[in-house]
Amino acid sequence: MSNDDDSGGWQLTESDPGVFTELLKTLGTPYIVDDLYSLEPESLAQLQPIRALIFLFKWLPTSGTEPRPTAGQPNTDFTGFFAHQTVNNACATLAVMNALGNIPSLVSGPQLADLFSFTVGMDPQTCGMAVTSADWLREAHNSLSPPSAISLDGLGLPKTSEDAYHFVVYLPINGHVYEMDGLQQHPLKHGAYQDGGEGWLSVAREVIENRIATYPTGALEFSLLALRDDPIPQMEAQLRACQESGRESDANEVMVKISNENSKRERWAFENSLRRHNHMGMVHALLLSLAKAGKLEGATESAKKAMQERMARRREMGMSDMDED
Repeated sequence: MSNDDDSGGWQLTESDPGVFTELLKTLGTPYIVDDLYSLEPESLAQLQPIRALIFLFKWLPTSGTEPRPTAGQPNTDFTGFFAHQTVNNACATLAVMNALGNIPSLVSGPQLADLFSFTVGMDPQTCGMAVTSADWLREAHNSLSPPSAISLDGLGLPKTSEDAYHFVVYLPINGHVYEMDGLQQHPLKHGAYQDGGEGWLSVAREVIENRIATYPTGALEFSLLALRDDPIPQMEAQLRACQESGRESDANEVMVKISNENSKRERWAFENSLRRHNHMGMVHALLLSLAKAGKLEGATESAKKAMQERMARRREMGMSDMDED
């Protein structure tokens, strides 16, 4: 679904918790995003409180007569925040916006607060245009996209058909689980949930598992992320309480958790710095060194062979190059 002519200056982003967490930090919210490898209650319980689930899947165009892969009723009278996707490549940030705009008593930075205030009462199409026209939001989105140093336009290379991937978000609103998809006319209202126990996550699990079941067994064409409260402030409060009450063993356990969480943040920060860095200078110097040493031709042939083997493996698995919308 990527088309540079329709991108409005928005660049592709990765489905990576570090990317989303950096975006949330820029927006001034007290949330982070973590990978979810399981929908089992034990896995979800470790990340509570979870505010929303961000789902990435391979987008397939459907005719008007084909059923949607998930159940759900369009809510034509929805009064919360819902923005349509009006440009390509923006759906990752749009999914985040459609989640944040429906979190009660949202704490955010002034720019995001002003944007949400400005869009009150707008229809979804106009709301989407307002969101994607925000220069500061587009810059925050693009800041975590790899720099485009080489353009292949005008070289007459054959066009290849690439798979398109799309983000949607699931979250609780007014006692029901909602699916926010910027490509749909209205938010989809799923089942009602009861407070206590797993709450809304039990309904969301069923909806997502039913959607995953529409893919071939063993398919890897989707990913799931949890938008959750930043756990560090709560951990630090627990640590102080343990230290004040003299519970050294409990305090040590909390310190380990804080250390692990900080290590994860450091890894995310390093990975994001690599995304921002333009490596073309290093690549150019490496190619020159190989050429001077007479090893460039051999390295080129090895690279071609490795790429051919990789493409053959992907074809055997029924996969193609991934292009996130």
